[in-house]
Parts: sequence; C-alpha cells; structure tokens
Amino acid sequence: MGDRDPVVPVVLPVVLPGAGRRSGEVLDRSRGQVALVLEPREPCIDAAPARADEVDEQREVVDAGVSLGEELALEPLKSPDRLVEQPANLGDVPGDGEHLRAEPVADRRRDLDRDRRLEPGCARGQRFDLLSRPLERGLEDGRLGAACRRVGDPLLGAHEGSVVHGPRGYSRRRMDAVLLDYELPPELVAQRPAEARDGSRLLVYRRRDGRVEHHRFSDLPDVLSGELVVVNDTRVVAARLRLRRSSGGAVELLLLEPLDGGAWEGLVRPSRRLRAGERLGPVELLEPLGGGRWRVRVDGEPRGETPLPPYITVPLDDPERYQTVYAREAGSAAAPTAGLHFTEELLARVDPVRVTLHVGLDTFRPVTVHTLEEHELHGERYAVEPGAWRRIVRAERVLAVGTTTVRVLETVARTGELAGRTSLFILPAFEFRRVNALLTNFHLPRSTLLALVMAFAGVEETRELYRVAVEERYRFYSFGDAMLVL
Repeated sequence: MGDRDPVVPVVLPVVLPGAGRRSGEVLDRSRGQVALVLEPREPCIDAAPARADEVDEQREVVDAGVSLGEELALEPLKSPDRLVEQPANLGDVPGDGEHLRAEPVADRRRDLDRDRRLEPGCARGQRFDLLSRPLERGLEDGRLGAACRRVGDPLLGAHEGSVVHGPRGYSRRRMDAVLLDYELPPELVAQRPAEARDGSRLLVYRRRDGRVEHHRFSDLPDVLSGELVVVNDTRVVAARLRLRRSSGGAVELLLLEPLDGGAWEGLVRPSRRLRAGERLGPVELLEPLGGGRWRVRVDGEPRGETPLPPYITVPLDDPERYQTVYAREAGSAAAPTAGLHFTEELLARVDPVRVTLHVGLDTFRPVTVHTLEEHELHGERYAVEPGAWRRIVRAERVLAVGTTTVRVLETVARTGELAGRTSLFILPAFEFRRVNALLTNFHLPRSTLLALVMAFAGVEETRELYRVAVEERYRFYSFGDAMLVL
C-alpha cells in the first residue's frame, strides 16, 4: 500500500464550547490523523438552562450542572407544611419591586378566599398581599421581611389582609407559638394600678402611616377621630375561694362561670385526688370536666376574694380597682383590663356603647402547644342589646375597648346572633368586619390575647411596638398602661 488513504472530512453535529476557533475551520492533524470539519449549527436549546428548582410539564428537571442530554425525573414537589397550597396568580413578577402594580380587588373577602389577585394598599407607594408556594418564592421574601421589621411600614397589617406567610412561621392555617414570646424586665410588670385611673400612659400606633405617639390615657378623646367606642360591661365575681377538705388539705377554687341549675364551672387546685360528691365547706363537687375543671354547686352567693392574676403579688387595697367604672352584670373570672383606665368623666366624653362578654378560662389560659391551631377554646358567654347593635352597625368606625369586646363584635358580625357563646379564635390573617380600632393593655407572652393584637396590628408591627414599649418603660399587664391601634 504505497499511497496513504485520503483524508476523510468528518462533520460532527455538535457545537464545541469556545476553543478560540471560527466555526467551519479544519483542525489538521498530521500522521494519518482524522481532520474535523465543524459546521455552524443552531443552539440545541432555546434559552439558558433552567434553574435546578424549576420543573417542566413532563416532570423533568434540567440542571445547569448536568451534561446536556442527561435527564433526571422527579416526583411532583409538595408544598412545605407552613405554606398555603393555592398561590396567587403572580405571572411574571419583576424582582426589583419597582414595577409591581395590580388592579384593586373590590371585595377583600374574595382575596382572602384565594381569589387569584393582588391588591394595592396604603403607606409608601403600594402594598401587595400575596400568597406563595415553593416555586413562586422569587418575590425576594427577604425584602418584605426587612420592610416589616420596623414600625412605619404597615405592609403586614392583618386588618388589611393576608400576607406572604412562609418566612415568619405563620399562615392562615398555622402560627408558631414562639412568635408570641418576647423579653420583659420583671420590674415592668405593674403590681398596683395607677394612682388615677386615667393617669396611665397611652401608646398610640397609627397604621396608616406607621407613626408612634406617646400620650396620657386622659388624652384619649382628643386622639380619636370620631370612632364609636364600645366597652365590655361585665363585672368580676369574688370568685377565688380558699377551701379545705375534711382531711385538712388546702384546696383553691376559682369560679369561672355559672351553669344551668345553679351550678358553676370552676378550676380546682389541686384536683388530682378529689372525687365527685365531696364537700369542701360551702362547695359540693359534682362532676370533673377535665383539665382541673369541675362542675360545682356553691351554697348561696360566692363570698371569696377578687381573683387577681398570679403575676400580681401585692395585695389590692381597694377591690373596686379591679372593676371597670361601668361594670354591670357579674359573671367574669377576670376583668376586661383595657377598661380599667376609664373614669366617669372620661366615659361621659366618649359616650360608649355597651356589650357583655363574661371573661372565663379562654381569656387567660396560656398557650402551651407548639402552634396556636392546636390550642383549644372552650367558649365564653356574650350578649348585645338590639339598640346597641344598631348603633354599632351604623357607625363609620368602631373602637373596641379590649380584646373581649373585639370577640363579641366580630362574632355578631359573622353570626347575626345577639346572645350566646363564642369560641371565635382570632389569629393573623383574620378578616375584621366591624372593628376599625383597638384599645388594649400589654399582654402576656404565649397568650391568645397577644395573638389577637397581632392579627389586628400585624405580627412584626406588634413585636416592634412591644419592643418600643419596653424601651420607653411602659408598665405591662392588668394594672399596666394601654396601647391604642388606629
């Protein structure tokens, strides 16, 4: 074989990356090597490879780190436990936040019911209430979270609607109880009421522009702008009875609420060895109800002590200071403390409407579970006069004095029933139908009362307001100062 075989051009249907040579150039390899002729080809893909977390309609994932042509099949992704399952229809959303604009939603309830829309709101520019799922987390959640770490941007005002829930541990279905924790120096727990009822301090938070103001409670009529004030006129029963068993053992009974047939529901400590039919002085144990609660019968009217909360360790000189000046019908185991600041003169200036909710176990029982949805409510009795409700319905804006008043108003607004029991549990993303402003005290950590305030003012806003209150040395809890959210 004297002649060498001819060089055979080979065309490879691939595009080699880079190499610094022009398309179609022959790479001449001597000594019998095969030469390669490269021809121009269209790219094999229409665009850059998708991100590793994007799934196409065939359940296939294209990963930039995988060789072209290699395929990986994945099962459909499931939403994490903390995220709502149905997303808003976001479409193409720019990441810089400068071009987020949407048509307003006429009926916010449709938006809360997952109507696929966005809604602009107030404050700096516009606010957008979005629901998310794992593959739509390109909304730069960090920016939203950062915007909500300060009072002054009511982006997360729960009164205005629902929000992007995942990063903060709460949703329309779930709220972690750890969000109800905060640090409080022990000396800020008020042991005595203020010398004058209306001499306590008043922190005012205006949701519209995020302003925080510091007043005296006596300034309340001047701070308001025409709101109809609604108060809870329940009266605290002298319901703490210190009893002894026939064996001499000490037992404490806290009467929670009257039941049918002259009986009471009470919280008994210790209750482990007690038995039905046992007599404890003027009290007969009828039936255990679980969780330390008993159905009991009391001889005559209860003649016990005012049931001050356990964090108040100083005896109360005047038991009437744990009653509101407008208290009427006895039936509560604890005072609606937001109303303790009113004097007769101040009450006359605001001309309030009265409703009744008898405060029971639900109001002061702490949250001991991991998520608030696991917390059980037993319900509390309420009543509203027809004339009072007509005034409430006609009012342009309603100010609820205390969380118990909020529960009454929002219960009637939903059911139309002016009397009964309510187990309404108000958490963030709750839609307020009748309450436009809230007057309340500063509440204990891990309490459903604090969760209600967060639902109204926003989770991060409330946490920041409490931080400000601690920094400004406000007094906390039943005999402490007040906060007004407008």
